[in-house]
Amino acid sequence: MIERNELASVKKSLQQNIGRKVRLTSKKGRKSAIVRRGVIENIYPSIFTVRLERQPDDENESRRVSYSYIDVLTKTVEIAMYK
Repeated sequence: MIERNELASVKKSLQQNIGRKVRLTSKKGRKSAIVRRGVIENIYPSIFTVRLERQPDDENESRRVSYSYIDVLTKTVEIAMYK
C-alpha cells in the first residue's frame, strides 16, 4: 500500500526541480516504453506537467503531458534529471 508520506516525498522532489530538464520513460505495455525529454513545468495537488521537447515528426511546436504522482511511485513513469 502506498503511504501518504511517499506521495509527499515525490511531490516535494518534483517541486524542487521545476524548470529542470528531465528524461521520461513511460511504460505502455508489457515490453514497450516511450522515452522523451522535456522540462518539468508545473506541480498541482494530484498531477504534474511536463513540456516535451519537439520531435522531428511532430506537427505542433511542443506537447504538454501530465502524470500523477502515483505513476511515479508505481514506476509506470520513470524520471531521470539532467544536470
